[in-house]
Amino acid sequence: MKALDKGFVPVMLTPFKPNGTVDYPGLTALTEFYLEAGAKGLFANCLSSEMFALTPEERLKVTRHVVNIAAQRVPVVATGTFGGAIEQQADFARAIYETGVDAVIMITSLMASEDEPDALLSDRVECLLALTDAIPMGFYECPVPYKRILSPALLKQFAATGRIKYHKDTCLDIEQVRAKIAMVEASDFGLYDAYMVHAVESLKAGAAGLSCIQGNYFPELIVWLCEHYQDVAFQAQVQMLQEFLVRHMDIMHHGYPAVAKYYLQKRGLPIATMVRGEHGGLTADLKQRIDGFYQECLELQDTLGVPMVL
Repeated sequence: MKALDKGFVPVMLTPFKPNGTVDYPGLTALTEFYLEAGAKGLFANCLSSEMFALTPEERLKVTRHVVNIAAQRVPVVATGTFGGAIEQQADFARAIYETGVDAVIMITSLMASEDEPDALLSDRVECLLALTDAIPMGFYECPVPYKRILSPALLKQFAATGRIKYHKDTCLDIEQVRAKIAMVEASDFGLYDAYMVHAVESLKAGAAGLSCIQGNYFPELIVWLCEHYQDVAFQAQVQMLQEFLVRHMDIMHHGYPAVAKYYLQKRGLPIATMVRGEHGGLTADLKQRIDGFYQECLELQDTLGVPMVL
């Protein structure tokens, strides 16, 4: 993954039809949208994909569909651990890998409960690695069911196996991000930061790229940031975008992922706003706020000279 130097890897949405079934034509359009916007990889079957609301069969089918549409144009990673006995997790990790993904992602908070020590988590990860042969793996510090942050030392230990290719970081602490990057020297490992408050600093620290929900609104801007974060000629614009991301953090999280689907609808994506589970309703007030936000985003893209895919 590190070979993708400073790339954007979207945490993919899953479009649903109004009746709640997976909308595969919509997923095709969405996958192509990310790629046309310049994504350097794809993270399918993740929290933004509503993975916990998908059946095991749907997780496999959705992942396989994304792999097929991507057609080796970019690497694809997908979650492969959903709790239970390690042997059971290993079985599903192998099934996910057989869909054609480039790496299978472990959810840190499902490898150990909140009250269990890192030593136990370490034992389980090592066991899972042993049960999955040479399958390339990665980590996601998913906030559900709780957020389990890997320490720099623990990440170094796992990366030393040569099996860890991708890490989606959600620690929200730039000093920890720097420490993790400094600890892991593997050339084929990449840390992708989810926290846009320090996006520029993370990229400067050596992050391989960004993997954030903001890319489910305007992937072109996140791609642009990855490409120009240290370009001397664009520092004023980089700072403008960084401040924009911080200023609008709340609105992009409130009612997510329904609000992101509504935003993409406005952009012309043929997807419904349907979500599974409890994500908050798309009220008239929330839609009005998103409408205003959408206009502000258009103005920013015009100011930065970043063309829109749609």
